Amino acid sequence: MNTVIKSADEKMTKCVNHLETEFSEIRAGRANPAVLDKIRVDYYGTPTAVNQLAAISVTEARTLTIQPWDGSVLRAIEKAIQTSDIGINPQNDGKTIRMIFPPLTEDRRKEIVKEIAKMGEDAKVAVRAARRDAMDKLKSMKKKSEITEDDQKQGEKKIQDITDKHIKNIEQLTEKKQKQIMEI
Repeated sequence: MNTVIKSADEKMTKCVNHLETEFSEIRAGRANPAVLDKIRVDYYGTPTAVNQLAAISVTEARTLTIQPWDGSVLRAIEKAIQTSDIGINPQNDGKTIRMIFPPLTEDRRKEIVKEIAKMGEDAKVAVRAARRDAMDKLKSMKKKSEITEDDQKQGEKKIQDITDKHIKNIEQLTEKKQKQIMEI
């Protein structure tokens, strides 16, 4: 029974961690190196993450500077950024690449807030699915007489408590990110 509860908790924690990762990648008018995490550059035939090829720094609130360790990869990084879905045109000065993030319009902020709410809802659905799976396993164990009815009820209560904790965490993360977007 404890393994079922532990497994459910781990799945729910992964859902929350995934949501945090998704939130960190949202372009919010501020320069954030995480927007480059999904971009891969063809480096000697191998798709390589930008952060493994260059030093990435936030020089001003809305400016990201990318300085490759190998100058020959500068054009490849620029091209990878241009073909990505970031929506920012990189500026190449021959040694570094600068990405200037434009300030967000009110409409775009509202759009992002809606996306954040949807991501939060998707995370809650995933947590509830993990709860349902765990509850089904407990019922199955009770049916096979591996646990008593009291153990089943106790396990279901623990799983529900863990679910409530994770749902509350997701709501807090979502609210915090939405507030952050609207304040920019």
